This record gives sequence, structure tokens and C-alpha cells, in this order.
Amino acid sequence: MAVSATVVVAGAGLAGLAAAWELSRAGANVALLDAERRPGGMVVTERPGGPGEKDGFVVEGGPDGFLAAEPDIQELARDAGIGGRLVDQLASGSSSWTGQRLEPLAEGQAAALLGIQIPSDVGAQHAAPLQFGFRSFATGMLDLVEALVARLAPVFRPAQGVTGLAPATRGWRLSLNGGSTVEAEAVILALPAWAAARLVTGAGVPAARHLDDVIYYPSTTVSLAYRSDQLAAAPAGTGFVSAAEWGESGAAVRACSYSWLKYPGRAPPGHALIRAFVGPVDGDPAAAAHAELAGILGIRGSPLWSRAFTWPRGLPRYKPGHAGHVAAVRERLTRLAPLAIAGAGFDGAGVSACVKSGREAAREILHRLGQV
Repeated sequence: MAVSATVVVAGAGLAGLAAAWELSRAGANVALLDAERRPGGMVVTERPGGPGEKDGFVVEGGPDGFLAAEPDIQELARDAGIGGRLVDQLASGSSSWTGQRLEPLAEGQAAALLGIQIPSDVGAQHAAPLQFGFRSFATGMLDLVEALVARLAPVFRPAQGVTGLAPATRGWRLSLNGGSTVEAEAVILALPAWAAARLVTGAGVPAARHLDDVIYYPSTTVSLAYRSDQLAAAPAGTGFVSAAEWGESGAAVRACSYSWLKYPGRAPPGHALIRAFVGPVDGDPAAAAHAELAGILGIRGSPLWSRAFTWPRGLPRYKPGHAGHVAAVRERLTRLAPLAIAGAGFDGAGVSACVKSGREAAREILHRLGQV
């Protein structure tokens, strides 16, 4: 069965949500598709509201904030009516764990030690001054996803992944899992690089195979809750990263964020919430994280509870030449029916970069459709 839409946005992560929002505001007939039932991609926030061991905690499974100097995600939040839910970082500074002690780090060093990358041609756009710190939302990053989904609910079609893309008489025909099809005048692929590479290559752009060169490294985050009196002393700053030589010695914890000190409202009074970024371990990552953090931060006793999130394909890293490959594909797409690519696999992994990428893709499509 075939249905039609003016623009199909494939992928309901932040890039896809931002693109669909921009299109719908301009009056386009939009269909927002995602292979999963849950929108938001790697944005996962757990906020148990009833009585229980996690009551009062805000637990992030993916990104927990963004650079305060980056405007795109904040502009989108205000457009979606939740600008008042933006919150500022409370603490500042970070440390390096040498294997024996915590030593202060200069601004920006933590990201370098973690291998966080930005494609070279968009580096200037993300050179936002770190001294302005980070921001988030009052009850977690999911605030933004929920606000957008509430407004896009009539056009959101969960559990409908795109399996094929082919030219049609007026635009494109998309094959979906389950055997159905969608026809559209224009398409935005807000998908991981490997998925977009396959679809665009199959649609007649051989250069798109290079998009699959992006490597997505696995990522595991572990949140652990304690009573404040279980810590020998409140730590300084927002967290720490493990020095390279220590990380290579087999340590589980690559980095740690003091969530309850970083943003307001992350833990109830008298409690601490710690988030660890854990490398490959044998056994339970939460147990491994607690064992190391107990020694580093002087934690006594066991955590009140723990929650682990594993992303088999997490943070993207870009090979040399990535920016050129993306530019070449986008130039080739200008010669086809309206088709755009957006997201972390192309324009930078930060949440604000994803929002910017999605909105720019939507504006390009609107321009090509003559609606702007």
C-alpha cells in the first residue's frame, strides 16, 4: 500500500525531530518515520515519579547537556515553548585521574582525552567558548524530545524503518519494513551514516559509499546513587577523565560526571548521583564502575541502586577526508529530486550540532520545493 507526503523525514533522533519541526512550521505535509517505537535516538532520560528507590533522581542514558554558547538547541527549545526549562551548569572545572590522584585540567582537555571529534570543516562552528559552561533542561534532555513529539504526534510514524529509496515520477519512493511504501516529493535522511550511505548509494550516488567510513564506537554509561554521607567529601568540579596511560592499564572508568553537582535537581537532598563512562569489562559494568569509583572518590558502602545504558554504536568518529566526502555527496544530491542528509554522522556529534544539521536540511528542502 502506498501513501504520499510532501516530505518524508527518516529518523526521529534530534536531527530528524528538528527537521520535521522546521518543515511543519513552514506548512509542509510531513511524515516522520523511525524504525524504533521510541523517538529521541540516544536521548534517554529516566525520571521515576512515584515512591521508590529512584524517586527524585534524573538519570540520563545519553547526552546530559550542551555547550551554553551554542544557540541552535536553545532556539529550538524556545520555539517549542520550553525555553523556561533551560537550566545552567552549577559547578565548573574538571580533573584527570592519574591512577593515584585527581589533578585539575585546563578547559577543553577533557574532550581531547575522551577522543571527542568534530569534522574539520565545522570545527569553527563548534568553537563555542567553554568558559560559558554547559546547559541542560530542568528534568533532563528528554524535555526537548517530549515537547517536539507532542507537537509532531499527528505526523510521527514509529516502527516504520526505511529499507529502500528509489526515484519516482515526482520525487522518491521509500520502501518500509513490512512491505509498505511511501512516495514523497522530498526526503531527509536523518539516519546514522551507515544507514544513509546504503540508501543514498542505492539511489544512484556511488560517492555516498564513503559516508560509511564513519566509525561508531560502543559506549556504556552507568549511573550510581549514594547517600551524601557515603562520600568522604564532595568532589570539586563537574567530573574527571582517566589519563591515557591509566586507561590503557585496564581501568573500567574512562570518565565520570558528578551529575548531582553539575545540574540542579538531579538528585534529592542528602544524595549523590554519579555517572560513569565505562569501557569494555567482563561482567557487570555497574559493579566495575563502583569498585573503581569507591577508591577514587572515597565512597563507603554499596550504591543505593545503579542503572547501565549500553550503546553498541555510540559516538561517531570521523576519518581524514570526511568533510570532503560529505560535501561531495551533498553537491551530487543537488542534481537529483530533493534529498538531504542530516545528523551526527555528517555534521558533528553534539546535540546542538544535530539540531542545527536537521534544521539546515529542512531549510534546504523547503528552498528546493519553492516554499521559502
